[in-house]
Amino acid sequence: MELSYFPGCSLKAPGHENNLSLIEFSRAVNVELIELEDWNCCGSSSAHAIDPTVAALLPQRNLSLAPKGRPLLAACPSCLLRLRQAHLALVRDRSEQANYEERWQAEFDPKLEIIHFFELFSRIDLSHALGKRKNRLNGIRFAPYYGCMLARPPDLRFEANYHGLMEQVLARLGAEPLTWGYGARCCGTFLSAAKPGIATTVVNGIVAGAMDVGAECLVTACAMCHLNLEIRCTLKKRIPTLHFSELLSLALGKSDPERWFPKHLVDPRPLLKNKGLL
Repeated sequence: MELSYFPGCSLKAPGHENNLSLIEFSRAVNVELIELEDWNCCGSSSAHAIDPTVAALLPQRNLSLAPKGRPLLAACPSCLLRLRQAHLALVRDRSEQANYEERWQAEFDPKLEIIHFFELFSRIDLSHALGKRKNRLNGIRFAPYYGCMLARPPDLRFEANYHGLMEQVLARLGAEPLTWGYGARCCGTFLSAAKPGIATTVVNGIVAGAMDVGAECLVTACAMCHLNLEIRCTLKKRIPTLHFSELLSLALGKSDPERWFPKHLVDPRPLLKNKGLL
């Protein structure tokens, strides 16, 4: 399977290990990710809050780079939201489609499929990739953290709900998901830069909540959330936060612990070694 791939700023910079492990997992399940050439920031929360025109044009340009006939994959929930909203706005407005085609010198594709990384699991044969590695994650106890950006605004309310997918997939690989009350709580997102004290308060609550239910680690669906959970937590006792793609790659024997795990502020290697995963 070939997919166009929009990594976005978070996966290409602070979440580099998320990007690398996602690519490794995709290769292991026979999915080729073809990165958009010369992509730009989707605008994320910053453009959306300051300038509606810029917020519309930034994701539009990325859409213009996506070739027809190939789904466009994004792993960052914020990027996915901006790309889908921009595409939906164009589908609904024929005059804006004409402006789009003149501005970007590209034909608008109303049928462009924009998918999240989670949607791969309805399209791949994970059993084939697993082989005999059914219980590879050795019972590691994790708190699944989706964050708030995967919640759809009203104009996208009929799209798939992804909550529960990390638990299903990782349990199948031998991990133990825990039930807790913070899985969709906001991490503070870009308030981490503007008002870090607010982000610290909510992040400390999230990490403490995971430890209270006995989690050995948090597993995130969002590179921005991962960043905040690491840099804004001030608790004396902390547990590692892993990207979903890292555990997937680890389960398939495709991890690169010396490239990925040293980038974490809370080193997950002692836990992973203790669980027999490294």
